[in-house]
Amino acid sequence: MVSSLSLSGCALRRELVGANATDIDGKFYRGVLCSSRVSKQFLVSRSVCSFSDRVLQARFFSNGKSLRWDCDGNRFLGNGVHCCALSTENHNSSFAIGQKFQLEDVIEAQQFDRDILSAIFEVAREMENIEKNSFGSQVLKGYLMATLFYEPSTRTRLSFESAMKRLGGEVLTTENAREFSSAAKGETLEDTIRTVEGYSDIIVMRHFEGGAAKRAAATAGIPVINAGDGPGQHPTQALLDVYTIEREIGRLDGIRVGLVGDLANGRTVRSLAYLLSKYQDVKIYFVAPEVVKMKDDIKDYLTSKGVEWEESVDLMEVASKCDIVYQTRIQKERFGERIDLYEEARGKYIVDRNVLSAMQKHAVVMHPLPRLDEITVEVDEDPRAAYFRQAKNGLYIRMALLKLLLVGW
Repeated sequence: MVSSLSLSGCALRRELVGANATDIDGKFYRGVLCSSRVSKQFLVSRSVCSFSDRVLQARFFSNGKSLRWDCDGNRFLGNGVHCCALSTENHNSSFAIGQKFQLEDVIEAQQFDRDILSAIFEVAREMENIEKNSFGSQVLKGYLMATLFYEPSTRTRLSFESAMKRLGGEVLTTENAREFSSAAKGETLEDTIRTVEGYSDIIVMRHFEGGAAKRAAATAGIPVINAGDGPGQHPTQALLDVYTIEREIGRLDGIRVGLVGDLANGRTVRSLAYLLSKYQDVKIYFVAPEVVKMKDDIKDYLTSKGVEWEESVDLMEVASKCDIVYQTRIQKERFGERIDLYEEARGKYIVDRNVLSAMQKHAVVMHPLPRLDEITVEVDEDPRAAYFRQAKNGLYIRMALLKLLLVGW
């Protein structure tokens, strides 16, 4: 029988208490399981353990007996057995516990490098443990987050609000600030930000104008997170997308990604392209109707970073080559009065069972959601449909970002 040992909320011992070690997610872990009658050294492995500097969860066999564990300072008791906590050595010394986060705001994907991405993903994995713990966390108790959404949102706004509450913080929210805030009276964005920062500790903003997030960050004296600015960027979506790719595929170097749909107006694919350029031997395929092809600024940026890209009109062929088929919605709201152009683009590329049949067994379908008809519902039943898992990962990434921006590493 496998028993569970949870050290959540307890201080880990810092001395090295065992000789065996293994490298997991950039860290070395060593440990000893001790009792009055027997001492066992053990080697932990990725398949049964997940660790951080503050949270450890491990499972191991104990002669077929089920053990219960209670926290008592730095030692743990189980049926009279004393167990020393594992110690950790963090090899990512530039991100020491308690250190201030390197970024003051999250505005665009270009702010992140590989080291920061890896460290954020490690914190996100810790947030998964917290979310699964019914007691949650109080690390952000006493902090207030203001959400200013000038455009409709379901997943982004609710995942940010859920993230804040799961970490013990509180939320001030406006669901439709464009219509139901002083913006409707003509108040400038800068005046709104100056007012709201007096009520909160961090602002999460979605706006209909590209560049609005930069303006807000330049005005505010508290952290600002860009939750999407018109056709500009959506950096937290890109973070959760890359996190999802790593979780689903198992690597980020050497991947092939097909970006499909509205690439001209899709802020999610723009931000994702910036982040994918941080990794080695990545190739990106652009599959889009002519009226919404990927813009030259992204293609030029990828070229400057040595990232191979290719435009194609054949979704089936691209799907057969890719590790990830990233489908997006044709965004009617970006076409204004040119409904004819929208109708020209809509429905040209649809992920259905035929596309699934062309895909490799390990490949996955992703989508930032919401979807209309660009992924048929029959695809949902396939285990390669990753988009709802992708949405859940947004909670963990946003929990990590809120924690990092407000209290640091």
